[in-house]
Amino acid sequence: MAGKLLRIGVLALQGDFAEHIAMLRRLGVEAVEVRLAEQLDGLDGLIMPGGESTTFGKLASDFGLIEPLRKFGLQKPIWGTCAGAIFLSKDAHRDQPLLKLMDITVERNAFGRQVASFEVDLDVPALKAVSDDDVPFHAIFIRAPLIDSVGEGVQVLARLEDGRIVAAQQGHWLATSFHPELTGDPRFHQYFLRLTSAQK
Repeated sequence: MAGKLLRIGVLALQGDFAEHIAMLRRLGVEAVEVRLAEQLDGLDGLIMPGGESTTFGKLASDFGLIEPLRKFGLQKPIWGTCAGAIFLSKDAHRDQPLLKLMDITVERNAFGRQVASFEVDLDVPALKAVSDDDVPFHAIFIRAPLIDSVGEGVQVLARLEDGRIVAAQQGHWLATSFHPELTGDPRFHQYFLRLTSAQK
């Protein structure tokens, strides 16, 4: 697949970056851990994993990464999962460092604490772009945020049965409330690789 030529970074300040790297390597992609601004050089795209969004922001500030990440995201695709989606958003209903790139508002810990984590099958029509498989995507939510509003130009990719938004795309930015890297299903990673290939 075209993704074999791609070099994808995974922000490795904290959280489950290793699982994303394992999935990317399984797909034959060069995966790079990113902790410093200079490690963004030469990347085709970046994944920001789950973790704790306030810790993400603090560490990114401490490492001088906020502006380099923002500059990178203006030119190259970024996918934020869970805490990464919060960090990518324009508003998280509280004062914390954000990249303010994607025109979404996110509610942190929208489903409660870790004991309220859950799994659900989602209908994600956009994934048909990378697979003929019509099987729903099994999504894992762990202290998950919720995308509670989207701006103009943002495409909703998946909703819960009650209509709440849990995946969205705006141009070359992708946000998911859940953790695709914790499943054996590569379709969301393939979708991001396809998005990244289109930007090359």
